[in-house]
Amino acid sequence: MTVLLKSMPAGCGCDAPEHAKTLVSIDEALRRISQAVCPVKETERLALGDAIGRILAEPVQSRGAMPPFDNAAMDGYAIDAGALSGNGPWVLSVCARLAAGQPVETPLANGGAARIFTGAQIPEGADTVVMQEHVRRLTDTIHLERRPDAGANIRRAGSEMDAGETVLDAGRSLGSREIAACAAAGAGDVSVRRRVRVALLVTGDEVRQAGSARAAAQIWDTNTPMLRGELAGQDVDLVVVETSLDSRAGLKGRLAEVACEADLVITTGGLSVGEEDHVRSALGDLDADIRFAGVAIKPGKPVAFGRLGSALWLGLPGNPLAAFVTWQLFGTAVLRRLNGQPISGLPRRNVVTAHGIRRKAGRCEVRPVSIVGFDALGREVVTFQNATHSERVGRLPDTHGLMFLPAETDILPEGALVEFQQFPGL
Repeated sequence: MTVLLKSMPAGCGCDAPEHAKTLVSIDEALRRISQAVCPVKETERLALGDAIGRILAEPVQSRGAMPPFDNAAMDGYAIDAGALSGNGPWVLSVCARLAAGQPVETPLANGGAARIFTGAQIPEGADTVVMQEHVRRLTDTIHLERRPDAGANIRRAGSEMDAGETVLDAGRSLGSREIAACAAAGAGDVSVRRRVRVALLVTGDEVRQAGSARAAAQIWDTNTPMLRGELAGQDVDLVVVETSLDSRAGLKGRLAEVACEADLVITTGGLSVGEEDHVRSALGDLDADIRFAGVAIKPGKPVAFGRLGSALWLGLPGNPLAAFVTWQLFGTAVLRRLNGQPISGLPRRNVVTAHGIRRKAGRCEVRPVSIVGFDALGREVVTFQNATHSERVGRLPDTHGLMFLPAETDILPEGALVEFQQFPGL
């Protein structure tokens, strides 16, 4: 049984009254995303071998029973165990040899045995396969010292799946395990959704490509390669990638253009109300339908979402850690909905803090954490930095997921129970 400390209310706590008028909670932001996003409609059929990584548009149903016939689960001898009389030992004549893929046309001879190999069809009249290690073979006979269990070592027809059974539902991402299930069901091709078209616009005249020369007041661009890496693991077509758009007029024109090419437009930075923050004003010029602009979260409070013409728009903060965290929470949710998947992708679980926390209450804080072992009760223990800095990503490679600290809580003791969401692929 899991016991939550009294200082740890259920949920992230970002619905606190002091934020309700200006910021939405994480749950409310996700609800508005779910409400606003419809899956892409276009589909295509692909050969199973070409469908890895794609999202199913239609359920996959078995085209026949699996296995299609009773077959041997191991090498041995097919016999009629019910015909064995007395207490043994028994001597049976070996009257046939059956290999996988070989059609069986002759029933098992009365009182006989058939040499059979794994996957071979069970002949009529046999009800058991005796392991070859449990018999003694002498020329054309086998000797049994003990009575086998009737029905042993036989894979029954339809024991894995029936004909017409739904093997995978629509919305499943096709990895190697799903491909295996489809092949076992006899599905040589599958219907998948068209890839989501994504445009990525990273703002900031001060950013330069990592590794290139930079002036004293310039920084290397973290967001573009980071988000490209996130999108590379998704079923998307990245149709536009641009950086350094940092004027109201330039952004207005480019946003209008890419909204006609993409299903989802992602921007980073420019979400505040300062004179050099142009994304929000450019969207206002384009009469974008903003569904939320600001979430009670740290880092990432400026994150915003809406619709721009026929495209969706997700505005991520410019600071790299804030962009990373808000992508994990909201960007993946938008993509899941576009792909016809449920919005709740990765489950959360409870973990235990390795040391105490002292922080400013007010927003739900999301910190990257590392799993370092288990406590005496077998619960996972996480360690983390003492503070969240929205611009710092140098320690991200050492972390395993995100920890959620309730908005109302300013102090948590060592050993406190907190919510944890593991990064995909770990």
